[in-house]
Amino acid sequence: MRLRFWGVRGSTPTPQPENLRYGGNTPCLEFRSDAGSLLIADCGTGLRMLGKSLMKEFAGRPIRGNILITHFHWDHIQGLPFFGPLYHEANQFHIYSYRPRGGSLGETLGGQMTQPYFPVNMSAMRAKRKYAEVSNKPFELDDFHIRPARLNHPQGCLCYRIGNNGKSIVLATDNEPGNSKGDRTLREISKGADVLVYDSQYERPQLEHEKKGWGHGSWDEGVKICKECAVKELILFHHDPDSDDQAIDNLQQRARERFPNTRAAFEGMEITL
Repeated sequence: MRLRFWGVRGSTPTPQPENLRYGGNTPCLEFRSDAGSLLIADCGTGLRMLGKSLMKEFAGRPIRGNILITHFHWDHIQGLPFFGPLYHEANQFHIYSYRPRGGSLGETLGGQMTQPYFPVNMSAMRAKRKYAEVSNKPFELDDFHIRPARLNHPQGCLCYRIGNNGKSIVLATDNEPGNSKGDRTLREISKGADVLVYDSQYERPQLEHEKKGWGHGSWDEGVKICKECAVKELILFHHDPDSDDQAIDNLQQRARERFPNTRAAFEGMEITL
């Protein structure tokens, strides 16, 4: 299984010179199974460049893939209108997430393309699209095994444990520690994983004061989970818009002092298991 990061920034894109080493695009991850299946997790602004890469790779051949969406805040869906493969009728994508309040999954994702927010609506996307609402029950996508779980985040968020051929990666973005049920659930789903990709947007003092209730985590909570659950590697993710490259370097170094096998995610970073 291979994982590539196309967007690692939280909350809003930050295309600033001081952020170029880690990147300013919002969350988008590309998984490829050992058999070559395509799985995309989250559709932030990093999705645009992933789409361009896929069209170059497939060179006119049909693209088929599955998409997991953790939740519907803008930074996790705002790349969808700019995902080139969705505009070609030969392609096919199956999109999975929980049922949002106030509408279906398709209606919710299409809402950002309605007037007056966007010049065309989703009918301009000629690719075949299917939508599926998921619960906490595990399911299979091609040769991927997917185990979803609810995290502690305003309006909800899903964590995914993604397995393939005996290896596993847990994507736990947008999670605020301190909720007993959420903390227990995340530890259960992380047990023995090869990699934990964890929301490390804030520092613990921020979570206890001015950022309390905003729905994000910290690097030291990621370290605790990895130690308690025998996770092999920690990836710091969903970097704060106000954290430049030097600030993320500092977070990475502090995390490594307590859990050496830690890296901060950057655009273009690849992990092969």
